[in-house]
Amino acid sequence: MVRVKICGISEVEHAGIAAEAGADLIGMVFAESKRHVSPERALQIVEAVSGINPRPVCVGVFVNAPVREVNHTIRECRLDRVQLSGDETIDFVRKVERPVIKVIHVSPSDDATGLFKRVDTWYEAMKGRDFLCMLDSGGNGLYGGTGKRFNWEIAKETVFHYPVIIAGGLTVENVGEAVSVLKPWGVDVSSGVETNGRKDPQKIEAFIRAVWNAE
Repeated sequence: MVRVKICGISEVEHAGIAAEAGADLIGMVFAESKRHVSPERALQIVEAVSGINPRPVCVGVFVNAPVREVNHTIRECRLDRVQLSGDETIDFVRKVERPVIKVIHVSPSDDATGLFKRVDTWYEAMKGRDFLCMLDSGGNGLYGGTGKRFNWEIAKETVFHYPVIIAGGLTVENVGEAVSVLKPWGVDVSSGVETNGRKDPQKIEAFIRAVWNAE
């Protein structure tokens, strides 16, 4: 089963819609972003989905935040998992108090061999821990959220060997292709389910259905 993560949730209403539609994970951005949420709002979102069965995994997204801040926010907001989208090191990740999704940014200059080695290094270092890598478009100082897809072909070997989440430019129209081509552990979407910068309930539901249909 391919898991679906709806990221950039900043409103309680949209968290409930995503959860009821079948999202496996919802992401809240604590980094500087137009989708930024305060700890107070994040806790409201977590509490709002706590009664939904099955309850989605609540993920906090951080970019180069101090580890003390990350762990404090984990406890304050009752987060299940953390997504680290910056330049965090292996040593940093080991200090985080919840399971981690580490984002690996894929640039146009990357190739299949180099990408596999980068991901392999992380999984080898995190053996014995609940850990995932996410592949997202980025590079050159960009930490994701570009709304652009990377070259999926170079990720085939990596996704075959490791549980990986695919992000970057996914939409209702192309997520089925991503699932069919890569068969990843999960897919992640934010801007691809928005209209005029706000989460669109119809697009959220359609995106999740598209994933299910592709399987």
